[in-house]
Amino acid sequence: MTATDLYFLIEVCVGGMLSGVMYSLVAIGFVLIFKTTRTLNFAQGSMILFGALTFVCLLERGVPFVLTSAATLAVMVLLGWSIERTIVKPLLNRPPMTLFMATLGLSYVIEGGAQLVWGTAVHPLDLGISDIPLEIHGVMVSGFDLLAAAIVAAMVAALSVFFHFTRTGMAFRASADDPYAALAIGLPLARIGFAVWAAAGLVALVAGVLWGARLGVQFSLSLVVLKALPVLVLGGFDSIVGAIVGGLIVGMSEKLAEVYLGAVIGDGIEAWFAYVTALVFLLTRPNGLFGMPRTERV
Repeated sequence: MTATDLYFLIEVCVGGMLSGVMYSLVAIGFVLIFKTTRTLNFAQGSMILFGALTFVCLLERGVPFVLTSAATLAVMVLLGWSIERTIVKPLLNRPPMTLFMATLGLSYVIEGGAQLVWGTAVHPLDLGISDIPLEIHGVMVSGFDLLAAAIVAAMVAALSVFFHFTRTGMAFRASADDPYAALAIGLPLARIGFAVWAAAGLVALVAGVLWGARLGVQFSLSLVVLKALPVLVLGGFDSIVGAIVGGLIVGMSEKLAEVYLGAVIGDGIEAWFAYVTALVFLLTRPNGLFGMPRTERV
């Protein structure tokens, strides 16, 4: 392998991992909800779309960027709180499939309401971020992907501080490990539920803005959650670290498959290769790299 080939390989891997960070961002929203409800929140994609539409439409009406960010954040926190109060809490002790179907139905309600309010037009979202490739030690990387990775890293750091060094965060971790024991010792489950869904709303907002800046704010934006499913299978459904590592693996494997296998197998391999990788993990390591195995007494 020549030096040129090595630099190209590194460039492909780095570009793939930076793209994978965007997948990780979506997966983190799933992990937050799964740790408390033990079910997938299939309304997460609609929350991403709703946050992006709210953000871009406020900008289009001339609202300053900072005020738009604050207002949209408040809307997403309110949306998360409303979902937790009206849907999740009443169904929390029902079979997991009940809550799964409720969030799936909620996703259609959110998308239908958004379509009535904002229509179906594509809204371009310009954050003023240049996507000119940058050269770092001979490796070309996307400027937008670098900034997105920095934003995700800052968010993960903030979530880590919240969950490890605040009373509500530590109570959340305790309730996620053993909800019955948490209830028995009087942990504030209502406050925990609000905090988790507010955090999920924040993650959905950031994901919607970043994905909207890349693809345009459109209704197909809600489908980015499909990219998060292989990430969750690889990393584990209840691990934020797993979501990050899984996203990096999925992003890198997609790029490597596209560059080195695309000419052999055919174009479009990057669209399905991650699901094949996830299938291999399901057969060999069903809990993912960082997922905790669940045992139940009969």
